[in-house]
Amino acid sequence: MMRFSILVCDDSTVARKQVIRCLNECIDADIQQATNGKEALEQLHHGQFDLVCLDLTMPEVDGIAVLEQVKANKIESYVLVISADIQQKMQERVAQLGAIDFIHKPINKTQLNEVLHKFGIY
Repeated sequence: MMRFSILVCDDSTVARKQVIRCLNECIDADIQQATNGKEALEQLHHGQFDLVCLDLTMPEVDGIAVLEQVKANKIESYVLVISADIQQKMQERVAQLGAIDFIHKPINKTQLNEVLHKFGIY
């Protein structure tokens, strides 16, 4: 059986490390990293990821643009938004674009575990 494949996209090294640490405690997976939306889109076009953990506020290409591209190009990945942007409008927007859920930063393992479990991701 192939290992679960995850892309963690956040411009903050600290945030990426925190998400990866939580993921590693929840699931045995192959985890790749992207430091902005442009990198994430390049990786998504070259490989298949089961799950993308995506920040919204990033330089070059933001998380909304990544979600729009994932939807437009019918990229088959669950997208979990992890962001400090807690506005209801933004949460509704990412849901419209196909994100499976929205977790507020800083992420915690319990929340992440619940989302992974809810969508049968482990």
